[in-house]
Amino acid sequence: MSRLETRATVVETDGQHALVKADQADGCEQCAGKGCGAGKLSQLFCSKPRRFQVNNPINASVGDEVIVSVAEGSVMRGIGLVYLMPLALLLVGATLGSIWSQPGQDDSYAAAGALIGLVAGFFIAKWVSMQQGDSHYQPYIARHVRDDLQGNGVTIYPQ
Repeated sequence: MSRLETRATVVETDGQHALVKADQADGCEQCAGKGCGAGKLSQLFCSKPRRFQVNNPINASVGDEVIVSVAEGSVMRGIGLVYLMPLALLLVGATLGSIWSQPGQDDSYAAAGALIGLVAGFFIAKWVSMQQGDSHYQPYIARHVRDDLQGNGVTIYPQ
């Protein structure tokens, strides 16, 4: 399985987790800003550095520059879970509400079904997210940047 990696600075530690500030870059390491333009798009919408909580298996300290790694499919999987599942259940609820309504009635059944589907989608997404816990989909600190600079850690994408 491939992994996505980015440089970050540890700003806070709490047991096995760390709060990291991702460095602003022009793109991922695979294209170095010459490919899809995601780096420019992120600069447009994210003017200040973002902070993320990640697992800290190497016990990095505050101020350390580290490489944060996450499974490549986990980003798309998270998008599907957080955005697409509630949207799909909203549409299913609206459709079922529309089917159950009597001819000539207003769209209150469809609206209620849509609202129930949306809320159910958010709860199901939260439940699925909690069931996975600290699986291989969670971002983690893979190594220190200084290890890469000393030649001890080579960035290898396939695992």
